[in-house]
Amino acid sequence: MKKYVIGIDEVGRGALAGPIVVAAAKISPNRKSRIANRPLGKLRDSKKLSPRQRAAWFAYLKDHPAVEFAIARIYPRRIERMNISRAANLAAERACKKLIADRKSLIVRSRIFLDGGLFLGNGEQPRSARTVVKGDEKIPAIAVASIIAKVTRDRFMVRLAKRYPAYGFEVHKGYGTKAHYKALRKHGSCDTHRSTFL
Repeated sequence: MKKYVIGIDEVGRGALAGPIVVAAAKISPNRKSRIANRPLGKLRDSKKLSPRQRAAWFAYLKDHPAVEFAIARIYPRRIERMNISRAANLAAERACKKLIADRKSLIVRSRIFLDGGLFLGNGEQPRSARTVVKGDEKIPAIAVASIIAKVTRDRFMVRLAKRYPAYGFEVHKGYGTKAHYKALRKHGSCDTHRSTFL
């Protein structure tokens, strides 16, 4: 029996503000499951794509018949309470559960690949799950998840910028750029900043 492939990746681990966002992407094992689009070029990790390329890939993946995905977010207050690694793992677990409601079916019918330091839950993963260093460069399903997570978080930060216009979230997406630090020195932090990261 051919198995579904699930890729899981996160975005926002090192940001000073905003949530950590994890995407789980399930690719069906049928003939139409090939993720390829000649006009868009090669499927790559989101960090190796321009914002315009990521947006185009996101639109393509969102409507692809063989791709399903789920998103989970952990917000700054919870990140502060539990630390970023545990928050990322919790989000990975939540995204995976959203994607496949039946846990037994998930374990039996899927191969799950997580990028980098991600683990499902507290690290006690099912046998079908494996964490792969630089998985977003090696496993297409993780590259799909990385694009979905990145575009989702970036769009969220653009919306957040309207609520907190002094910080320039629409530009740096909450990461520690010179402009962001300058705004912090001038205005102090706001509710969406992670105080332990500052």
